[in-house]
Amino acid sequence: MLYWLLYPLKEYFFPFNLFRYITFRAAYASVTALLLSFVLGPWLIHKLRKFGIGQRIGEALPHAHREKEGVPTMGGVLILLAIVVPTLLWARLDAGFVWVALLATIWMGVVGFVDDIMKIRGKKGMGITPKFFAQLAAGLLIGVYLYLRPYSPEFATKTSILFFKNIFPDLRILYVPFVAFVLTGTTNAVNLTDGLDGLAVGLMGIAALAYSVLAYVTGHAKISEYLNILFMNGAGELAVFCTSMLGACLGFLWFNAYPAKIFLGDVGSLALGGALGIVAILIKQEILLLVVCGLFVVEALSVIFQVLYFKLTKGKRLFLMSPLHHHFELKGWKEPTIVVRFWIIGILFTLLALSTLKIR
Repeated sequence: MLYWLLYPLKEYFFPFNLFRYITFRAAYASVTALLLSFVLGPWLIHKLRKFGIGQRIGEALPHAHREKEGVPTMGGVLILLAIVVPTLLWARLDAGFVWVALLATIWMGVVGFVDDIMKIRGKKGMGITPKFFAQLAAGLLIGVYLYLRPYSPEFATKTSILFFKNIFPDLRILYVPFVAFVLTGTTNAVNLTDGLDGLAVGLMGIAALAYSVLAYVTGHAKISEYLNILFMNGAGELAVFCTSMLGACLGFLWFNAYPAKIFLGDVGSLALGGALGIVAILIKQEILLLVVCGLFVVEALSVIFQVLYFKLTKGKRLFLMSPLHHHFELKGWKEPTIVVRFWIIGILFTLLALSTLKIR
């Protein structure tokens, strides 16, 4: 929005020429998201407490979590605002990539919002099946849309492979279920990781930074050619979206760090997972998600393996508790220790992912 309002005035005030640069707008989108979180965070915490919208702690969780009972939840509403508003302000809105990313994020956020509301009203939420199908519907609709109306027709149903240059498998019609799988998988992996103060939002900030770089180079003709990755005209605007996500995560972390004053809720974790998943899909770096989001993948796999092992061994457990962060809690690790160590591992995964751009 600001691009269209201020960039045409560059002849009268030369600094407005800066709006032509994605890097400038991406940086200030992050700052805007951060400030928005700082300003609205205390107000939202107060309102959530006033209306009694607090976290309910299940009996199965470690005993240390009992002290979190009643802490305001549904803070993901703040995350949504801090992503959407800066993106609308700083991104070029003639880039279709931006609108698809925003709609996917809002869709997942709404699914999480409904689930949170149902939990607060004394129910068990939407339930696994309805929530999964709501996410799947988003994935399939976006997959069909991108299949029928691709932004880069020559790469419409292609994806990138790690460590190989100029090899872009064409999935054809299978691209639609592939999109649905990536989007729902990422969304639920982030949701499962959101179990300790600052864990998911910190890891998401790291991943958002990585994908802001990936989006920028994908939308830059010369850099993408140098790195032998797909060039997609207009995809660079997703860097603005990603830095908005980064700023939103950092701003929320201010209140969500141990001991947390507010929790994401499903509205936040599903929205963040959807946001990251759709960016990976749009810039054709879906497989790289396995590396950037290595810890999210490990957390999700720990749940799957725990369930399978329990059924195969008729009652035995592979971990003390899943997801994996709860296993370490029961091993005696303090919550802040687990979170910081997971962040460090997340940074290492991200550095490894970015290095693959050159290791080809």
